[in-house]
Amino acid sequence: MITAIAVDDEPLALKLISQHCEKVEFLQLKKVFTNPDEADAYLKENRVDLIFLDIQMPDINGMQFYRNLTNPPQVIFTTAFRDYAVDGFNVDAVDYLLKPFEFDRFLKAINKAKELLEFLSIQEVNSNSLFVKVNYEMKKINLKDIDLIEALDDYIKIYIKPIPVLTLMTLKSVSEKLPQQEFIRVHRSYIIPISKIEKFNKTKIFVAGKEIPIGSSYGDVFDKLIERSNVLG
Repeated sequence: MITAIAVDDEPLALKLISQHCEKVEFLQLKKVFTNPDEADAYLKENRVDLIFLDIQMPDINGMQFYRNLTNPPQVIFTTAFRDYAVDGFNVDAVDYLLKPFEFDRFLKAINKAKELLEFLSIQEVNSNSLFVKVNYEMKKINLKDIDLIEALDDYIKIYIKPIPVLTLMTLKSVSEKLPQQEFIRVHRSYIIPISKIEKFNKTKIFVAGKEIPIGSSYGDVFDKLIERSNVLG
């Protein structure tokens, strides 16, 4: 069962989404919101798989609303403005529905969401690899290939050769998927693989040819690295 909410400042649009949802047996629409702030408060207390999200709303743009969410669910954008399609692509939306949309088009979007969510639920992160979402696809990343992970606003940048990977994800989320004995967070913006460390001291670490600062709130990193690095002398 896919759980979802819908956010749109137009009650008629929410009514249409509700009617379409009722026709899909594996989809449960938990709540609808005309006020984005109320939706945000709900998502802070409740986890859903999917959000139907209008873009052009009076107080906030739906794209910005989605970027501001912590650990956001998958999203299907709904809007009357075709020009926003590229923006939807840039935040890795499942789909983009142009109002007014018929049930067949709605169902196509839901099936795409179902396939993605099923894949995410069965894929297991093991000691060797993980999957991240890149341009509507799930890309396999071998952990041994990771040189560095950096937070960039709403995205993280995974440094692998020959080309780094950019994915819509928080550093906290990826940290939870990584083996703690092999990776360590040293700053609010950086996670590093311990095996790739070239040298370090109490304030900075050199990895993959880069100088990474140790964050002020990560004061125990130096001691942890000493313990894990089998340092002699």
